[in-house]
Amino acid sequence: QVQLVESGGGLVQAGGSLKLSCAHSGSISSVNVMGWYRQAPGKERELVVVISNGDVTNYGDSVKGRFTISREKAKNTVSLQMNSLKPEDTAVYYCNYAGLNSHYEWNDYWGQGTQVTVSS
Repeated sequence: QVQLVESGGGLVQAGGSLKLSCAHSGSISSVNVMGWYRQAPGKERELVVVISNGDVTNYGDSVKGRFTISREKAKNTVSLQMNSLKPEDTAVYYCNYAGLNSHYEWNDYWGQGTQVTVSS
């Protein structure tokens, strides 16, 4: 079974920085993608950024140039450095892991979410 444990988050003023981390435990697929999504009140969950096991990244348009994802494979962790934060970045941030199984199906897992609040 896969578990994702998030840390970081909190309250910060606009223009500030925060760092989120997500630790993965359990089985790891040789083909996998980890990353972050977020959901603001009244809005749908949206992509922040993901990174593949081959270190290919895909950033959401709204965070390009401000957020950076990194992956420490030895520790099965991903981190999200968030700079130049804006009030519109306020949301619950969810860690996600998707692994390709032996049947070529994606198994999808989510963390419990961590709140990020950016004050103006």
